[in-house]
Amino acid sequence: MPAITPNNVLTLPRIATPSDRGERSVVSVTTAPSGFEGEGFPVKRAFAGVDLALLDPFIHLDQMGEVEYAPGEPKGTPWHPHRGFETVTYMIDGIFEHQDSHGGGGVITNGDTQWMTAGSGILHIEKPPEHLVMSGGLFHGFQLWVNLPARDKFLAPRYQDIRATGVTLLTTADGGSVIRLIAGGLDGHAGPGDTHTPITMIHATISPGAKLSLPWSDEFNALAYVLNGQATVGPEMRPIRDGQLAVFGGSGAITITAAARQESRSPQVDVLLLGGRPIREPVAWYGPFVMNTRAELVQAFEDFQAGKLGTIPHGSLGTKQ
Repeated sequence: MPAITPNNVLTLPRIATPSDRGERSVVSVTTAPSGFEGEGFPVKRAFAGVDLALLDPFIHLDQMGEVEYAPGEPKGTPWHPHRGFETVTYMIDGIFEHQDSHGGGGVITNGDTQWMTAGSGILHIEKPPEHLVMSGGLFHGFQLWVNLPARDKFLAPRYQDIRATGVTLLTTADGGSVIRLIAGGLDGHAGPGDTHTPITMIHATISPGAKLSLPWSDEFNALAYVLNGQATVGPEMRPIRDGQLAVFGGSGAITITAAARQESRSPQVDVLLLGGRPIREPVAWYGPFVMNTRAELVQAFEDFQAGKLGTIPHGSLGTKQ
């Protein structure tokens, strides 16, 4: 995986081994069904079938790929609106161009993160660049939706482009894992992402046979989605593999142990770790809008149709020049 990886893990700051406060138990392990998004790129719906109350403050998670495109096959999304939450797009392999109706845009590639606060409303597009469409290539990443509390749903839209080189790199006491801290805090260290809703977001790579044990805020929920490889989670040592989501309950550390033997195509375990302070507000979600009431959803659609969420810039991505 091209996502940022140190040349020597032993040079990284090490997180302390969690104290004897115990480990969080595993509430469930679910398998993500496959589907298609946007113009037809393959995704796995990581949160499918999981109660939103257990996911709060997270709403939606798609693993994009992993797919090796032939020439002419790479696809993105057409222009579409958002209101009431934040989208987080993290690229592990491949390239995405993005643009919005407020003048923002750029390119994210291996290990980069695009953090978009939709807030009061925005139009947005994500597409592979033309040269990648022509050549094909590997594409792998994910998109996460983070809810906003009612008081923040009408914030002004904004972007954060977090480069791979800006991610906080850490390791465990035994050096068995690479921890990429993208947002939030961990054992006194902070990730570069600036979040309205308090969360922690980590991409960890665990060596075969190594145990990753992380101190975790008692105020946060805890989720682990396996991108590749085989492992066990929690004190129950419950088996988990690529394409599966573990929901932890209780309090204490979260633990993931990589199987000693891995497939040759996935020599290590890669896992996305998420935690956040639950908002505990009503959720009214339909399509690209995440609000608190049905009336607010209706208003969002009406505002979109009236052009109040912005207009597509002339000569922009996805439009004819």
